[in-house]
Amino acid sequence: MKNTIAFIFLIACAAKLNAQIAPLPESKHKFIVIAHRGDHVEVPENTIAAYENGIKHEVDYVEIDLRTTKDSVLVIMHDATVDRMTNGKGKVSDLTYAEIKQLRVFNKKDSTKTYSVPTFEEVLKTCRDKIHIYLDFKNASVQQSYDIIKKYGMEKQLIVYINSPLQYEEWRKLVPSMPVMLSVPDNIKNEEQLKTFIAKYPLELLDGDYSGYTAEMVKAATAAGKTVWPDIQSVDEDRNWDKALKLGFKGLQTDHPKALIDYLKKKGLR
Repeated sequence: MKNTIAFIFLIACAAKLNAQIAPLPESKHKFIVIAHRGDHVEVPENTIAAYENGIKHEVDYVEIDLRTTKDSVLVIMHDATVDRMTNGKGKVSDLTYAEIKQLRVFNKKDSTKTYSVPTFEEVLKTCRDKIHIYLDFKNASVQQSYDIIKKYGMEKQLIVYINSPLQYEEWRKLVPSMPVMLSVPDNIKNEEQLKTFIAKYPLELLDGDYSGYTAEMVKAATAAGKTVWPDIQSVDEDRNWDKALKLGFKGLQTDHPKALIDYLKKKGLR
């Protein structure tokens, strides 16, 4: 789902930057629930409706995917193209905002309803003081993005998922106070390898598929002051959520946030 950043590049970036660890946004829940591309069980992913559903269901974070139009407007779209999600065709980076604004986002659950591609500013307006944002930084300017974040006073409501060594370096240089998240590389298989990995550079959060972790790896990350919020997108939720809890995670990203919250309430964890 997300690109794994090469181990050697991360070490190189970290050695140059030596950044301080940034505090995470304050949350009212001990176990964090992240709605992957918003709460999109009943509405399309990465739409304002999906984020509003996340707010309604008391999710802690909505994950959003940030991209840039041809005329430098920041919009939300997971894919590099609009083909899968809309009635249009083409790369986001090749389309103007005026062109993207005219597109309709498909709703597979209800074809009578239509949705639009939101701008980053529209998402911040929707989420401000209501829900935190997990910013999957696909293709955008760090400076432009942070200027908009500051405009809405949301510096303490975001974490940023990094997709490339350059993004890592730019965020650490320009906004060292912003918590960043990286996926654990596929070649990290045990506690000792993870300890070596997280000792090499400053970061706040670790991602990756939950099944790639062992309980010892989660303990090692926690002991090193790293927060681990992995992905768990399987449709066999209860059984896999049981597995995740046993591994010691304190947060999960899911396509079924309300169901996860209901499960956590039954366990007395919410």
